[in-house]
Amino acid sequence: MERILVINPNSSQTVTDGIDRAMEPLRLPGGPAIECVTLKEGPPGIENQAHVESVVLPLSQMVKSRDNDCSAFVIACYSDPGLHAAREVTTKPVLGIAECGIMTAMTMGQRFGVISILKKSIPRHLRYVGQMGVYDRMAGDRAIGLGVTELSDEARTFSRMAEVAAELRDEDGADVLVMGCAGMARYRDRLQRHVGLPVVEPSQAAVSMAIGRSRLNWS
Repeated sequence: MERILVINPNSSQTVTDGIDRAMEPLRLPGGPAIECVTLKEGPPGIENQAHVESVVLPLSQMVKSRDNDCSAFVIACYSDPGLHAAREVTTKPVLGIAECGIMTAMTMGQRFGVISILKKSIPRHLRYVGQMGVYDRMAGDRAIGLGVTELSDEARTFSRMAEVAAELRDEDGADVLVMGCAGMARYRDRLQRHVGLPVVEPSQAAVSMAIGRSRLNWS
């Protein structure tokens, strides 16, 4: 049976649980199994470059250890930590949610906006967008001012996300939004209805691509 392993590189099980719920529409009869796991060696939230670099080795080790029973891997953190290192230890597809989320957004609108967790995340995101060569398609990146572990406060989180989404739409000219943290997964449907723009949940975007590559045998 084909299996896609979705790895949450932080150690917060609540984030993994939210990602797992977001996978439900993609669990189809006859389709690959989608397994979501937590990297217990990771920090509670990946919020700076040191956190990103700290999970590269354990992430690669997990991919290598599961290579025999998985057909694809998804790194479910918007910094795409360890993406290239993981690709070196397997011939299977390894997808990062930031790369996939941004690419998906560009098929849905001309200018995408990113909803980040913290202001200090934004320079890291901008470096990545620059590396991808798509900076001219980015409308803006704005932070809600909450850390990963604070995203479980639903009323506060959604209020801030709605405010930032409106700013990206009205002030920055975004016509599609990307959620800049896997911990935001539970809010996608509600936010999309509220803001009136397509909202990309990047873990869903990455797993959708992984399903296609797995079924088409694109390694």
